[in-house]
Amino acid sequence: MKRYRKDMTAWLMIILFLVILFYLYNQLKTDRYIDQGEDAPLPENLDPVVAEKTEELVGRAAEENIDIVITETTRSNEKQDELYKQGRTKDGSIVTYAQGGESYHNYGLAVDYALRNHNGDVSWDIHYDGNNNGESDWFEVADMAKELGFEWGGDWSNFKDYPHLQMDFGLSIDQLKQGHRPKHGESDT
Repeated sequence: MKRYRKDMTAWLMIILFLVILFYLYNQLKTDRYIDQGEDAPLPENLDPVVAEKTEELVGRAAEENIDIVITETTRSNEKQDELYKQGRTKDGSIVTYAQGGESYHNYGLAVDYALRNHNGDVSWDIHYDGNNNGESDWFEVADMAKELGFEWGGDWSNFKDYPHLQMDFGLSIDQLKQGHRPKHGESDT
């Protein structure tokens, strides 16, 4: 009978520990975002952390003699839908698989970049080596961006989106659609 009580006590302690662990995990998950509700308006500007890291990226690239141009930041659902039509119902190549509301651009969490070449032209040539160090400037920028916490679309397996950089802060598109927004520090509480 004593052994049975010991076993039961041990199992109760394990279950209690798991319940506490589950609770703490869910607290941490909800502490990283603000719930603005499903009717939350889409942001008109980049998320402040994304904006700061984008500026830092431009500066780091310049230090390596790479001139990058941010070609796209926050995007409306309407503009996203227009881009989605490209290569489908409109002329051009397919540039996105995300419809309005399904891109991190729609939530101010993504930017697109290109390079400015020596002639001053904006270029999407991923092989361009303007600083003549034997490496593609495009991939150098992507590596810098990843060091700053960005996810790079060039790493995606299903669709390579080389100009795309995003920070999702652990939030899925479904969560963003539900009105969740990243939480960054005391000013968001």
